[in-house]
Amino acid sequence: MVAVFGSSATEPGSNAWEEAETVGRLLAEAGFGVVTGGYGGSMEAVSKGVAERNGQVVGITAPALFPERTAANPHVGLLIEAESLLERIGAMFDRACGVIALPGSIGTATELAIAWNLNHIARHNDAGRLPTAAVGQGWRTYTNSWSGGWEPSRTMSSRSALARRP
Repeated sequence: MVAVFGSSATEPGSNAWEEAETVGRLLAEAGFGVVTGGYGGSMEAVSKGVAERNGQVVGITAPALFPERTAANPHVGLLIEAESLLERIGAMFDRACGVIALPGSIGTATELAIAWNLNHIARHNDAGRLPTAAVGQGWRTYTNSWSGGWEPSRTMSSRSALARRP
């Protein structure tokens, strides 16, 4: 499973939606399922792309945090309801062999920062890293500010490493 994070506000038919759907299709064609937050926007677009290729889609929602979101998107094959934001994010990382952060906002930035931090800790402990990709030029501003100009690729794994993971 690849954890895919992205905006819940991505609209169907937009370029961002089409790109997210393509990411889902490509992951499924490479043999990966996805785990997402399970709701709409980029999460739904990625899920749709995977489901169209008969891949596995896990959605981890948090109904208590998002009462206005009435249900998971229709492409989720396995729904898991988390009680808190930390439980939700932890459950996604527990199932992931890699991470993709699509364009998003504060929630996606938080999830990307967690992936980056897990890789930073793994590097210092000689542990396996979680291949992580931040898609879109917009993430460069965040990663540069987090790193003080230090290149994120020193702690994030390469995209090719994701292709080697089951």
